[in-house]
Amino acid sequence: MNIHFCNYSFHTKGYHSQYKSGYPMYLFRLQTEGSCEAVVKGKKHVLKKGDLLLIKPGDHYELLVNEGQSSGDYNLGCAGSWIDSWWDRSEKPEVTQIELDEKLLFLWRHLMIEKRRPLISQNEELNCYLLKALCLSLERAVIDTEPVFHHPYPVVRMMRYIEEHAMNAFIVEDIARHAGLSLSRAVHLFKNSVGKTMVEYAQEIRLTAAIERMRYTSMTLEQIAVDCGFGTYPYFHRVFKRKYGMAPGAYRKMLD
Repeated sequence: MNIHFCNYSFHTKGYHSQYKSGYPMYLFRLQTEGSCEAVVKGKKHVLKKGDLLLIKPGDHYELLVNEGQSSGDYNLGCAGSWIDSWWDRSEKPEVTQIELDEKLLFLWRHLMIEKRRPLISQNEELNCYLLKALCLSLERAVIDTEPVFHHPYPVVRMMRYIEEHAMNAFIVEDIARHAGLSLSRAVHLFKNSVGKTMVEYAQEIRLTAAIERMRYTSMTLEQIAVDCGFGTYPYFHRVFKRKYGMAPGAYRKMLD
């Protein structure tokens, strides 16, 4: 893989670039501040915060930031056989509104920092893995905007929030706020779409994590209860037995 550039750009005095004969590489561009206009294959797009622009080699591309307009974005140009395969394996819309996830931005920043190093001190293997991780993260972000197993996008956002925070204490109001919904709407929409409550979904994740620790670590059951978000062993015992029909200790002995 070849990373031609990886930058953050911010324009306040106007900017214009165009590639009428086709962009020479893959371009990833994530709008993080302000707005601008882009023309891709003759179609005009107004890019706002959270808009991800994906361009493949040969696409006509034009970018315009008007005078007096502010526009901030992360941008990356790359090429290579792995990128070709990654691009072809799933549909890549020209523009997708995605969540500005801090983990994704961290990968982008990390890659920017590595590319700033003098060539002699750059680690190409690290750059390669960072780019792959960024591509896969962008792909997931795009997929998450589409109906997944018939889940509406707000439900997918709630599922991802629960998956990320299941091991910590959280309240349902936090999940609803993350999805931009009222509490009653979030609870109703999640249950109707997923077939279980948010708490039940979180408990499934916690139980899976607990079983992994029971199988692969020497942690006590009390430690596992706390580490996996149950808080206390009695509560962990009650939830576990209701799900699996036996106490955690008996289940662990069965794994030996």
